Amino acid sequence: MSTSLALLVGCQGGAAYIDSSFLQSDLGYQRPHPQRPPGPSVPSPDEGENSRPTPVEESPTDTSPPREEAGHNTPCGQETIAKIKAPGSEPVSLRCNIQLSSRDVVTHQLIFEGSAASNAVLDCGGGLIDVSSGGSRMQKTGIVVRSTRIASGQWDAPRNVTIRNCRIRGFVRIYGLGENANGAVMKASSLKPDHINYAQAAAPANVKFEKVQIEAPNGIPFYVGPGVTGAALISSQISGRSTAVAVYLDAESARNTISGNVFSIKTDKRELIAIDGSARNTISRNTFENSDNGGIFVYRNCGEGGVIRHQKPEFNQITQNTFRYSSGRQQPAVWLGSRNGGKDYCFTDPAYPFGSSASNADFADNNNVEGNRIVGGGRNLIVSRGGNNVVRDNTSQ
Repeated sequence: MSTSLALLVGCQGGAAYIDSSFLQSDLGYQRPHPQRPPGPSVPSPDEGENSRPTPVEESPTDTSPPREEAGHNTPCGQETIAKIKAPGSEPVSLRCNIQLSSRDVVTHQLIFEGSAASNAVLDCGGGLIDVSSGGSRMQKTGIVVRSTRIASGQWDAPRNVTIRNCRIRGFVRIYGLGENANGAVMKASSLKPDHINYAQAAAPANVKFEKVQIEAPNGIPFYVGPGVTGAALISSQISGRSTAVAVYLDAESARNTISGNVFSIKTDKRELIAIDGSARNTISRNTFENSDNGGIFVYRNCGEGGVIRHQKPEFNQITQNTFRYSSGRQQPAVWLGSRNGGKDYCFTDPAYPFGSSASNADFADNNNVEGNRIVGGGRNLIVSRGGNNVVRDNTSQ
């Protein structure tokens, strides 16, 4: 097989497999032993909470929770519903549709994994998912949508998962090759020139969170992992506190939508939305109540963990948002090109003639920042350090 992208993709809702032979060693890298996607790890001060250790290689043994109710668009059975509603904190893996009520309180982590979870719908009906008492960041993650690595070594990705009308005290994670961009699998893939396509094909697509309320228990509430495409957070409310950001769009992800949301969350020191090597996203009609530490920063996190970042953070639409400031500390509402190689780890990726290995610059180009409103600050809080960006019709008061 050639080293170009090797895909076996079914129709929407069907199995979507990505062949791990893409990681074979014509560039001198030995393919990693097959492993499941790394479990949730703790991000670093630059990318998340505290630190981001590289996931340890694991055996291919499937240690995930047993899947429930095989089939697409099928209602969950009573046994599964009872398990979800029962007291306890053990994770529950779902591949069926479930309707809850406003009286329901779920204390289990809910996992939608692999193509078996495609087309699944979770409608909480106003009910609560509360994992905020967990002792670790992993235990405080209430909903996970992720790809799985099957025995053949291929990646099996979910498509078209919908979560709506939920109150969530905890975090949300969507990911494919790795929960963040620093794992061994991401590093191996990043040595290939077709890394963007590989990462995107291996990751979940079209995962929608609609009319949800996420209360962050001291961490990143909504993390879109490497390669994820078509994720959406719409008409929702994000509150609580984060030691990092509120929304993270990680490397090689694309075409995601953050729209019509109210962000009342407070961050300790970082911006509210990080667009890190992510492209063609739409960030529109959101209200950011606490923008003092920054609103939306667009950059490419060159070289961290020895992983080459390929995709440029370009063609993003940042329009009709409201940024509110209330203190003397005023970081930019929108900052295109906020890093441009200003981190020591930019020099830790290997020498290859592409991506952040070829240049540590952000390349935050061809973005559109239009019709945004800044309350309590001036229009100078929109900063463009890229090329061919359109910045117009933004107002302040």
